[in-house]
Amino acid sequence: MQVVELDKILEKLESGEITLSRLEKELGNANLAALVRRLFLERKYGIGLSAIASTIIDFEDVFGRNIENPIGAVQVPLGVVGPLLVKGTYARGEYYVPLATTEGALVASVNRGVKALTSSGGVTTRIVKDGMTRAPVIWTPSIDEALSLVEWIEENKESFHSVISRITRHGKLIDFYPYIVGNIVWIRFRYHTGDAMGMNMITIATEELCRYIEKNYPGRIDCISVSGNMCSDKKPAAINRILGRGKYVVAEAIVKKEIVEQTLKASVEEIHELNTVKNLLGSAAAGSPTFNAHAANIIAGIFLATGQDMAQIVESSITYTWTEVRGEDLYISVTMPSLEIGTVGGGTWLPTQREALSLLGVAGGGNPPGTNALKFAEIIAATVLAGELNILAAQAAGHMARGHRLYGRREVKKDG
Repeated sequence: MQVVELDKILEKLESGEITLSRLEKELGNANLAALVRRLFLERKYGIGLSAIASTIIDFEDVFGRNIENPIGAVQVPLGVVGPLLVKGTYARGEYYVPLATTEGALVASVNRGVKALTSSGGVTTRIVKDGMTRAPVIWTPSIDEALSLVEWIEENKESFHSVISRITRHGKLIDFYPYIVGNIVWIRFRYHTGDAMGMNMITIATEELCRYIEKNYPGRIDCISVSGNMCSDKKPAAINRILGRGKYVVAEAIVKKEIVEQTLKASVEEIHELNTVKNLLGSAAAGSPTFNAHAANIIAGIFLATGQDMAQIVESSITYTWTEVRGEDLYISVTMPSLEIGTVGGGTWLPTQREALSLLGVAGGGNPPGTNALKFAEIIAATVLAGELNILAAQAAGHMARGHRLYGRREVKKDG
């Protein structure tokens, strides 16, 4: 684009003749539109956005798919922890796990936990359940009609599979859970979504089911919304920790006494006592819906590195950290009932995110379908276990603040 034409576009933006959201249509190119938006903001505020401009992302690919009104990209430091030995049903072997974070000491902290777990023989991981949920909310005129609707849905559930198959070949309805409050009904549909996290897929499928129910149910009803917050997505909810959502996964390990003492600089008894009074009693006293030290820290780092939906850290970080003294050794586990992840779809195809998934051997669809996402879930749970183990040990030994002084703060040297 010539300078004169560029100035004319900028003048139109400044006068309000066109809006930022119309630039792709005006210019016919998403990369050029991102450039013009950036120049407009630089001129308006007298600032430079050269770092935001530095990206390998092609906005022709991501506009309308991953982003609107793009101006560039944000870079976050990326580290790895490992090797982490995982002995799962799907993840078997040693892994170097990517963590994107701006928190100094986090990678070092998790890495020490990884070293202790791998030295003790690794982490056993198992998938308990797998199913993504969407729960439409339906109005009925009375409790009798609400009960009749639930009964009708139960009797006609086999017909739902053919409805869904017309929408997606990857999404499969597993079961559903009805919930009634007065005359209002929620149907919490649970789907298998293959290697995708699957929210878009099952939202479209559930919307089609709502239309089918409204058309065929003989009574008077109204599907108010395809999502009635009983799903529950991107919000803390007891139903997710009780019934599960996404991947319900457990990771456990026996950490040898000598490794606890030599690597973690604590004792088995100190770690177990701290877990009891901090993660269990402390969380209960605080009214927390989840009982762990900092599971969200590790989940956020992995989600950001691998293109997951960042808002789903809310429910994905529901974690129960459990310890026992086994003879002289420490048993430790994390249970994660609502880990919502995928290896296809969303931001997983973006260049750096796909490379991070490739590092773990889970990029794209698995063979058979669904196995990559399950493998990824096991690796995440094992990494969360490492983070929980180390922070408990560091706090039990009184080393947490020292670690943040070493890694989380950089001393500024003074001249002279």
